[in-house]
Amino acid sequence: MRLTLKLTTYFKMLLLIIGICSLFLLLFLSLYLYVGQQEKDVFKVNSNQYKTEVSKLFDFNSKTQVVTINDLTYWDSLVKFTKTKDTVWYNTHIVNEFPTYEVDYIAIYGLDKKNIAHTSNPNFKSNNFIPVQAMMHLYKKKFSKFYMRIPEGVVEVFGGTIHASNDPKKVKSKPAGYMFMARILNQKYFKNLEDMCSSKIKFLDKKVIPHNIGNKKVTSIIELRDADNLVVTKLFFERPSHLNFEKTKELLLIIVIATLISLISAIHYFRKWVYKPLKLVTTILESDREISIYQLKKEPGEFGYIGNLFEDHRKNRSQLEKSKEKAEESDKLKSTFLANLSHEIRTPMNAIIGFSDLLLDEKLSDEFKKKYLKIINSSGKSLVSIIEDLIEMSKIEAKQIAPKFKGVNIEKCLNELFNTLKVTIPDDKNIRFYQQESNFKLTNDILTDEIKLKQVIINLLTNAIKFTENGHVAFGYSVFSDQKFLEFRVEDTGIGIVKKDLNVIFDRFRRVEDDYSISLSGLGLGLSISKAYVEMLGGEITVESVFGGGSVFKFTIPLRYDVTVHEDDESLPIMAFNDTEGKTILVAEDDNINFLLLKTILQKKKHTVLRAKNGQEVVDINASNPNIDLIFMDIKMPVMDGYEAFEIIKKETPERIVIAQTAHSSAEVKERILKAGFSGYITKPLDKEKIFELINKTFQNNVIS
Repeated sequence: MRLTLKLTTYFKMLLLIIGICSLFLLLFLSLYLYVGQQEKDVFKVNSNQYKTEVSKLFDFNSKTQVVTINDLTYWDSLVKFTKTKDTVWYNTHIVNEFPTYEVDYIAIYGLDKKNIAHTSNPNFKSNNFIPVQAMMHLYKKKFSKFYMRIPEGVVEVFGGTIHASNDPKKVKSKPAGYMFMARILNQKYFKNLEDMCSSKIKFLDKKVIPHNIGNKKVTSIIELRDADNLVVTKLFFERPSHLNFEKTKELLLIIVIATLISLISAIHYFRKWVYKPLKLVTTILESDREISIYQLKKEPGEFGYIGNLFEDHRKNRSQLEKSKEKAEESDKLKSTFLANLSHEIRTPMNAIIGFSDLLLDEKLSDEFKKKYLKIINSSGKSLVSIIEDLIEMSKIEAKQIAPKFKGVNIEKCLNELFNTLKVTIPDDKNIRFYQQESNFKLTNDILTDEIKLKQVIINLLTNAIKFTENGHVAFGYSVFSDQKFLEFRVEDTGIGIVKKDLNVIFDRFRRVEDDYSISLSGLGLGLSISKAYVEMLGGEITVESVFGGGSVFKFTIPLRYDVTVHEDDESLPIMAFNDTEGKTILVAEDDNINFLLLKTILQKKKHTVLRAKNGQEVVDINASNPNIDLIFMDIKMPVMDGYEAFEIIKKETPERIVIAQTAHSSAEVKERILKAGFSGYITKPLDKEKIFELINKTFQNNVIS
């Protein structure tokens, strides 16, 4: 009887164990399938996001060429060229600028669809391959982008109809012709696009690879269509999806086996190890709550790993959203900056070219000639200022600029700036310009970079004067000895800045756009450069402003006194020196126009001018002509640069006076020139008064020494 009871009990326990095991098997099988489904869903979301990202980045990769052709096709000179077919103009304005357009081929067609001119890279042999049908479509659309196969490979073609600059783009007016740009989809093109979207890219003509999760990669296909909207080829994008659910599946299988072996222990810990994590997974899938992911990560075993996967997915999605926003913002900023740059450069260039053309009129009076020449000179200086800002910003971005600390007399520095800037205020502005009293007079020199400090103050004062019509512009400094810093202050009663713009005015290529500021020139780099300089000096810059009520800019620099002992050199007598004339001057210049300008300037003082076209010629002429009094040495020359030529000349004729001339105006270049031993330097564009002053000073110092 007892044996029967024991067998019955054992059988019931066996049935219970089998039932519980079946239940757990069913449970873990469901979990296994559920995780597999989640793997597919997550992969599908990543795949869709990837397709959207690829599409946007693919279009963004062509933005530069789109902006360029839209700019060029609304150019009066290009309209004129379609009629005159002036090859000199074409070579000067298209061929010479061809490398900057970042394309492999440029062609201009007349309205009769016949090729007028074309330019291409040496490895681009095809010509006149644009189909007539493409021009017919372009005539209606004014702009098109399509793809073609040519012997060199697949090319991306941008087309635009040519119009006058005053022709509104929305009016369907008759164009003067057609302009096409093309670039080969070569290794360089793919490398750039692959870097942008972190993907592998290849042509996909026949075999289509399905979108699956077996290879753990997300893919996207972009069709490249010709002018008739027919598919030419396809681009296949592929990137690892970083999804790894295999370990999760393996762990689930281990759990199933462990459950069969340790059923009783599994029942005891079921609620703790299974129920709670599953609830968290469900909560995450339904609401994507961050706190649930954090709690799931803390769970032991496979559920913590699933939490890491969910966290990785969340981070990837967040990163994709940030990348999208960054790409869109960069696209917008780049387009805006390019448009602004084009406008800012064309404005002074228009004045230079336009008034130069008017000067050719033989009947023009001397009064108008002087007026036009002043405008050309002013526009040239504006153009140089724009280029210098661009170069300076590029050097800052490349971290090629470092501060040069030395002792600076702050009082003297600010007085010089005041005297320099007060004469620049336009007469039509009712502005009171003055210096504010400091809370403490500095008697010792401060250790800082004087050039960069002055540039920051000049930038802030120039802006203040520009945006102020009535009231005052003032500047000064305060000393905070206990905190060991100086605070400089520039305030004005100008138009002020809207509150929403205060956070972006120090950003690169940003400008506050309103009815007043739009009428003023500038690339929006002045405040960015100032901020970079202040941070180099170890300080911070801030702004307070009320729209319509003026602005106050403040920046700080560390308060460090210069302990270097300076001894005044009173051994040199003060000598009067008249204008230097009748000297023999050797000009080392490889550019014909620059040489002609410098020669004309020097001949006004009756100097005899010799010329060398490269560094080697300078050395040879100097060695064969002992009567040379002075050498103007261009730093950048073929065969041998100015530094090499200078070293040889100084070894052969140590007494020879050599002045450097360079197109670079940065403090680093000037310091290198003077450290090399040159007697002086001039920067381009050349100023005749500065040249005469430098020659007089150089010969005077030479006589004294």
